[in-house]
Amino acid sequence: MEQSYGKLTHWLAFYLCKGLGVKTLLALAQKLPLADIFTLSHEQLLAMGLNQQVATNLCAIDWAQVKQYETLINQADIQVISYFDTHYPPLLKEIASAPLLLFCRGNSELLLSPQIAIVGSRNATPIGLEIAAQFAHQLTAAGFTVTSGMALGIDGAAHKGALAGTGNTIAVLGTGVDIYYPKRHRLLTEQVLKSGLLVSEFLPGTAANANNFPRRNRIISGLSLGVLIVEAEIKSGSLITVRYALEQNKEVFAVPGSIKNPLSQASHFLIKQGAKLVENVSDILEEVSFFNENSLYNIEEPIENESECIVLKSVGFEVTPVDVIARRCELPIDKVQTRLLDLELDDKVERVLDGYIKLGAT
Repeated sequence: MEQSYGKLTHWLAFYLCKGLGVKTLLALAQKLPLADIFTLSHEQLLAMGLNQQVATNLCAIDWAQVKQYETLINQADIQVISYFDTHYPPLLKEIASAPLLLFCRGNSELLLSPQIAIVGSRNATPIGLEIAAQFAHQLTAAGFTVTSGMALGIDGAAHKGALAGTGNTIAVLGTGVDIYYPKRHRLLTEQVLKSGLLVSEFLPGTAANANNFPRRNRIISGLSLGVLIVEAEIKSGSLITVRYALEQNKEVFAVPGSIKNPLSQASHFLIKQGAKLVENVSDILEEVSFFNENSLYNIEEPIENESECIVLKSVGFEVTPVDVIARRCELPIDKVQTRLLDLELDDKVERVLDGYIKLGAT
């Protein structure tokens, strides 16, 4: 399987090389064709500006492992879209820590369609599920693709609502695209595969892991023009998606509910912070126009210069608990956790049992 900007073998090798990210590959691409990197010696890689560890990792690529994944991808009919590919979604390309590779099953053309994300609680009420499905159905009727995370509750209702007519939906997974998770959504996953798109940044065969789901949330918001939250508690994973949406300068919409319902807390909190209260789909359509390409948002990366990042400076080379990091940089823990995730994706820090450790300079 060839990609539009190089062989799949090479992209998998780059993906598997720890410490080698999009920013480094962009810099290298200015100096030589990326495929030529594999012909360079350790000394030549250092001369290209790579650090010792990344150069060593590149010279030690496990080509047998690369071949195994390549075989898996071909057998499962998975399409791989690299950051450098013309089919890579432009809105996602502009976020911080954009994934190097997207593994896709289904209609990958949907990645380039205008999208609204719908997120919320896994333990939603019947009325919440009904609202999510209704909004999804109406959004697809208006020409949007509905994007969500295939979780139980609001996510599943959003996908079902989109599929109820002839609408389009994208499920961003926290597993490999060949894994059915949660198992209760096996049929729904097959329906999305048939009529929509399954997408993940994780290699095929990757099982469910709690750490992967916050990571996939930045992709859900990154692909979309805006995020609609239906029902969620304040300490909900859905708010991670919303925080990313805010950082990415995306629209945030919230469905209000009863003040006696704990699942209304997140929506009401967001409305107080400036999210748009929505009662019907026209409230969303008023804010988001996609017919004119010039109306698409100009996304700006919110990440500080790494040398000036106070969160990174607050992490030691010894194990540093999150509460200690938050105290050192005098920021709320939720903002610290979001920033730590970005730093982890950039291989600046590593998550360990009791906190984080700072990795060597790159």
